[in-house]
Amino acid sequence: MDTLNLSAALIVYNEEERLTKTLESIKDIASEIIIIDSNSTDNTCAVAESFGAKIYNEEWRGFAAQKNSLTKKCTKEYILYLDADEVIGDELKKAVINAVKNGKSDGYYIRRKTHYLGKLLNYSWQKDERLRLVKASANPLWVGEIVHEELKIQGSTSHLDGFIIHYSYRDIDDHFRRTIRYARLSAESYYKKGKKFKLSKMIFSPVIAFIKIYIIKGGFLDGIPGFIAGISAYVYGFLKYAFLWEMHNAGKNKDTGK
Repeated sequence: MDTLNLSAALIVYNEEERLTKTLESIKDIASEIIIIDSNSTDNTCAVAESFGAKIYNEEWRGFAAQKNSLTKKCTKEYILYLDADEVIGDELKKAVINAVKNGKSDGYYIRRKTHYLGKLLNYSWQKDERLRLVKASANPLWVGEIVHEELKIQGSTSHLDGFIIHYSYRDIDDHFRRTIRYARLSAESYYKKGKKFKLSKMIFSPVIAFIKIYIIKGGFLDGIPGFIAGISAYVYGFLKYAFLWEMHNAGKNKDTGK
């Protein structure tokens, strides 16, 4: 397969176990693979080098800043942003090829489906669609604070067929460790913005989050993995406000000298 006028761009850290599958899925279509590594301590860089990737080592500055640094290093007409735990499916690969060769839009949204506990989830965490394939000339810019970065461009957008397979969590332990970490990061973001803690939010937001994923979006159709996904949404929602309360309470005690 001929390579395209396309840069594949990834940020990585200790991803030797999953990176091979990701790079295998795009090696025959991307003219260059640009990677920013944040001081991995495993064989991530060796894996990337085996695919001919251009690797830059940079200290971690946050998701948005790290990905904006990626953009500056890409030299091709189109940029495909991927995470190290994402794999391009066959249908999507064909759509990417067509978009780069014949597309008229400046950017393309791509669906993601999560592969979790041995199962591809068709309902939980849906609809998950991200702007990932863009023209470099559309001035792509990642925006966001501590978490939840988002890609913005100047120009027209459309949607591609197919989807990215997201191998997000290695197992339940990895899943809930990250759920706790992201909840804390979200609380830190709220705290820095001056958002006040409300008990009602801590009580009702987790319940609403569970109902949304497990019932409204049909997560129950994904079996046990779908139920666990719903529970993780509840835990995330609860801990986010619990951490926010803790931060405000610690601030009060500091102010009063307790």
